Amino acid sequence: MYKFFLFSILIIQIAFTCYPAPSYGTKMPAKKSFSMGLQNYTLLKRYLEDDYGKLRSVQDFLLVSYGVFDWLSIDLKGGAGDIKQHPIGASEIDYSTGFAGGYGFRLRLLDKKNTKVVFGFQHISVHPKRTYVSGVKNKAILDDWQVSLLASYDLKYLTPYLGTRWSRVDYIHWVDEDRKRRMSDLSKSVGFIFGFDVPFTEKMWLNLEGSFFDSDAFACSLNYSF
Repeated sequence: MYKFFLFSILIIQIAFTCYPAPSYGTKMPAKKSFSMGLQNYTLLKRYLEDDYGKLRSVQDFLLVSYGVFDWLSIDLKGGAGDIKQHPIGASEIDYSTGFAGGYGFRLRLLDKKNTKVVFGFQHISVHPKRTYVSGVKNKAILDDWQVSLLASYDLKYLTPYLGTRWSRVDYIHWVDEDRKRRMSDLSKSVGFIFGFDVPFTEKMWLNLEGSFFDSDAFACSLNYSF
């Protein structure tokens, strides 16, 4: 009954706020095996340096992770994403969905009883379609980098984890042929991560995660191990 109640809450949450986790969490494929998943990542708000205001993005991915060793996995993703950038004192620039992809790795530092500690590096690059503002061509790329340190505890029906990360988002912007790279606000580079994995079967699980302070972002993915 408890598991059914928890599952119902999660399904309701996914239906209204289905967002994935860029850190992947602490569940890693075993040596010489792999896992696949469907992930959605929503960056709700990230502040940029100077007068470039803030940006947001929605991204959807197919995930593939391979266990090089039991303690090391390589993570790849491919899919699509958009960018919405709001300069200070100006209207938002809306770039419609285009190609997005990413890569990274996770390194398990501790695996003792029900406790795991994982260090990770992840990079996402989003290449939406160009748009026109007052007849002027605008083009953009979003580069999202992060390193994270997570700790989890397995409760059988639920594996919560928390940790911290350092992250940086670059907004590369062309106005006609004039190109500028703007970084995210460096005073907001360190964030907090909270998430959990929910097993449906021995090989299938749901991951939900939120990140705060450096950016407001939420995530979810449905995964299967082979």
